[in-house]
Amino acid sequence: MNKKALSIFVLSIIGMGLVSCKKENKAQEQVILSDHPKDGIDSVAHISPSVSEEVAMPAQSQEPSTTIALSESNFDFGKIKKGDKVEHVYEVTNTGKNPLVISEVKPGCGCTAPDFTKEPIMPGKKGKITLHFDSTNFEGNVQKYADVFANVEEAPVQLTFTANIQP
Repeated sequence: MNKKALSIFVLSIIGMGLVSCKKENKAQEQVILSDHPKDGIDSVAHISPSVSEEVAMPAQSQEPSTTIALSESNFDFGKIKKGDKVEHVYEVTNTGKNPLVISEVKPGCGCTAPDFTKEPIMPGKKGKITLHFDSTNFEGNVQKYADVFANVEEAPVQLTFTANIQP
């Protein structure tokens, strides 16, 4: 195997490890690279899962921390018809002394899509986080969530909603 092909192979393996949703609890994973030590490359490379986990973590804001108040952290849509696309707006208030910066809103599954105030929310001012839910693939009672990453001490803040999906 030539060095260029070997490099592409190694980068592909590392790339798959970085974007994988599945986290392994192994201390190390081994990837066989080559049976030919004459290539000048070790035949086994060790990839630490902690590198993958560090990359997968949402970006933490470097802004000074502040405090946040939510109009509500849980919302009940009640009964909705299967296939309905619904949304709810959660109001957030910056109750601290520094600007509130929401860096990311990460839903628990692909059925939920977030929108949120991107610019800093000044002390005493309000912002919004909207969660859009597509009920197409669900029936019965469901509970979903989204994690809000911001420059607050108790990040992430979790928003939840429930719905009773009727056929």
